[in-house]
Amino acid sequence: MFGPGVTPTKDSNQHEQYGRKIMTAAANDVKGDPTELPSHDVKLSDVAAEKVRSLLEQEGRDDLRLRIAVQPGGCSGLIYQLYFDERVLDGDAVRDFDGVEVIVDKMSVPYLAGASIDFEDTIAKQGFTIDNPSASGSCACGDSFH
Repeated sequence: MFGPGVTPTKDSNQHEQYGRKIMTAAANDVKGDPTELPSHDVKLSDVAAEKVRSLLEQEGRDDLRLRIAVQPGGCSGLIYQLYFDERVLDGDAVRDFDGVEVIVDKMSVPYLAGASIDFEDTIAKQGFTIDNPSASGSCACGDSFH
């Protein structure tokens, strides 16, 4: 499932680990073809895309997308949120990775420019990670970034 906590870093050889799984209720879906929506610059690795597919199969849902967002919070001012969402809201940017849609809200797009989502499954840790070159620093507890 999703990894515990966040370990933000500016180093592209390290990753930011975070996560919690949140299922949202349907509301205010944007109607229309997702290809008409703007795109974003977040990348999803093949390993992460496969894990998302596996989790969606376990949920028995094919209407969910992976949403990544940046929200105010934590010691350094910003935290990541990563969850499944059935909604596509006005202003969302969408990118498809071989059948896995990743959605970013318009306010989070600049904070996530060039970010990469991966999935680690080792004896030491298991979870989704984010490598974000836009993060300029983090707090000592590792749960937030700026």
